[in-house]
Amino acid sequence: MQDELVEWLEEQEYWRRNNGRDHVVFAGDPNALYRVLDRVKNAVLLLSDFGRVRNDQGSLIKDVIVPYSHRINVYNGDIGVEERKTLLFFMGNRYRKDGGKIRDLLFQMLEKEEDVVIRHGTQSRENRRTATRGMHTSKFCLNPAGDTPSACRLFDSIVSLCVPLIVSDSIELPFEDVIDYRKIAIFVDTESSLQPGYLVRMLRAVSTEKILEYQKEMRAVKRYFVYGDSNGTVHEIWREVAQKLPLIQLMINRDKRLVKKDSTEPDCSCLCTNQSAPITSL
Repeated sequence: MQDELVEWLEEQEYWRRNNGRDHVVFAGDPNALYRVLDRVKNAVLLLSDFGRVRNDQGSLIKDVIVPYSHRINVYNGDIGVEERKTLLFFMGNRYRKDGGKIRDLLFQMLEKEEDVVIRHGTQSRENRRTATRGMHTSKFCLNPAGDTPSACRLFDSIVSLCVPLIVSDSIELPFEDVIDYRKIAIFVDTESSLQPGYLVRMLRAVSTEKILEYQKEMRAVKRYFVYGDSNGTVHEIWREVAQKLPLIQLMINRDKRLVKKDSTEPDCSCLCTNQSAPITSL
């Protein structure tokens, strides 16, 4: 189906006129269009992260990072910690590939900690209900890397007002031009997270006032992660796409005037790739 789609696309007048540079392609799932990404990489790609995208295929300059759709119910209560008895919550697949191997190590470290709930669970209606209750009654929600750096759990945490604890060194995040994620999440590098007792000591040291600040900020940006909100995710995606228009026009004009292209050099629209460095901060 991917091959057939692109074969059809390449026959279209509007694709051929600028080699796809003035098109937008939604490829949010890590496996989306993986067979044909080289043939559509000129377009603005809407991606969840760069985990399975080469440096010459995607970049922060050319493309837009989009959030996964959250899978649990939005928390509509007030900010506060009185009803959030659990310190740290996680429910998801324990065993993942690549950077997600850290999940099993974190399970081993955290599953016996007091006031920490960490469970293996796959996608099902009952597990979503359990995850909803867990996130709505926890102060912090663990967000480790999966098969790729990002996962839907992060956005479940935000709409639950459960402060995300992000352990994913190469993660890219949506709408960072307007959201300062340090105000709504805690970032810990992988190496530090695996030190015995490090995570729980750090979280127990966070004051109630600081948690309330995180919750207040999450509530303020929650709309950015709701696809069904008319002023939410879809609106913000198109806002960011609009910001790419000068670059798109530059690349179209440049392509038309070049008489010889050096295939060994990277496309200038892909020079900025994800260069996340591990930072531990509160």
